[in-house]
Amino acid sequence: MTRSFTNVASVDEFLEELLTIQNTGSKQIAILGSRHLPLGHQQLIELLSYALALSGNRLLTSGSGGTNAAVIRGAMRADPNSVTVILPQGLARQPKESQEQLEQVVQLIEYPERDELPLAEASNLCNAEIVAKCQQLICFAFHESQTLLETCRQAEDQRKIVTLFYFD
Repeated sequence: MTRSFTNVASVDEFLEELLTIQNTGSKQIAILGSRHLPLGHQQLIELLSYALALSGNRLLTSGSGGTNAAVIRGAMRADPNSVTVILPQGLARQPKESQEQLEQVVQLIEYPERDELPLAEASNLCNAEIVAKCQQLICFAFHESQTLLETCRQAEDQRKIVTLFYFD
């Protein structure tokens, strides 16, 4: 298959993407996903996070249950310094079941100044920050997960490597 390029920018973008894929060194990998998923899926995500952290990668995620909680468990088990959790709002606004886990996170960034924003708006800001800091995004979503799908589009627009898994 031949890929043609119409300008130097697209050649540079293609080469940059190729180098990122081939880079075997550690990466900043964001893992985001739905809160609502079966335990078996959570265990697979936890195992993936554990392996990525053991491989020297730095993981970024947010603080809700489901996918993000599984990412935190896996990364913390491998190396507590391998994960950065960025919350959409302050720690006090997180669900009680998440707060205990989040209090154990070494690198926790919270935004209590966003507590008055609707959660969807605060989540969009949070996800944009996570995407800006990563080289690669792994996302676990449903086809109707609009916030997550928009985050994937934003990551693609920024030329990040995006791997999207659908639960449905």
